[in-house]
Amino acid sequence: MAAAMHRVGVIGLGIMGRRMITNLVQHGGFSDPCAWDPEPRACADAAVETPGLTIMDGADAVIAAADLVYIATPPLWHRNYAERAMAAGKPVYSEKPLGINVAESRALVTALEESGTPNVVNFIQAASRAVTLTEERIVDGSLGDITGADIIVHFARWPRDWQADADWLRFRDQGGYSREVLSHFLYVIQRLLGPATLVSATPVYPADPALCETHISATLDCNGVPVSVLGSSGGAGPDRVEMIIWGSHRSHRLHDWFLLQSSDGGEWQQEFPEVEDPRAQAFGFQLDNVAAWVEGRENILPSARDALMVQELVEAMLTGK
Repeated sequence: MAAAMHRVGVIGLGIMGRRMITNLVQHGGFSDPCAWDPEPRACADAAVETPGLTIMDGADAVIAAADLVYIATPPLWHRNYAERAMAAGKPVYSEKPLGINVAESRALVTALEESGTPNVVNFIQAASRAVTLTEERIVDGSLGDITGADIIVHFARWPRDWQADADWLRFRDQGGYSREVLSHFLYVIQRLLGPATLVSATPVYPADPALCETHISATLDCNGVPVSVLGSSGGAGPDRVEMIIWGSHRSHRLHDWFLLQSSDGGEWQQEFPEVEDPRAQAFGFQLDNVAAWVEGRENILPSARDALMVQELVEAMLTGK
């Protein structure tokens, strides 16, 4: 029997929306996507990148034509489009955070659950081999006792150069790397170690009250395991994105999003050295799970409620509470 083909409607054609379309057309489980963005230039860029892409006249046209709706707009609009998809009876596949404040996101999660609308959120490491193997080794005891974890990110510039068109990322109301990047790792750490309690947090902001954080440090407790979080921006040098799970037998270092190293006390050794493009592989696994989700089959994607837990933690860190 041939695999089912699902049509994804993409709302928002910035970097994430266009990247999703690129991966959708390469995956065997999805038919021709349709898309829209309020900015004509974004629609034109997407059409050039993906010849034959169907650009619709508006968000409601995308929702009507799609089997499921992927929302890749700035956070200010996530709830609006999710509610419109929900009203049309379409499954919701959203970027995070769900809204621009916790109260708004809680209301959306309640509405999604009470309406029975299928929903998942695009934490991009959810189906990656790095996270899957780490989870397996924690469960089977290969790492031994988990003694702690570190999450560290640094960006020479924020937003990064390739995010120049997403100006909202530099502002405190929607943006910042804690919401955009640290959130992915806070999802992963809670999946691996259990719900996190915020012990302490110290955010640092620039003099301009409109701008997002420059530095943040925090300590979390995940079922008795201490987790340190450190973020910073500014300064010459390469960007750094990594998470280390320290085990008494073996430790895992997940770095550059999808790469995994392990150590039993010696130098870090690369896992999966045979994989030429870990990012493309991770997107493929993610979309395998999206197909399973929309078909009602077992999958490992996080729900809107999972995303809400992450957002609540991030917002508490950003206020230092």
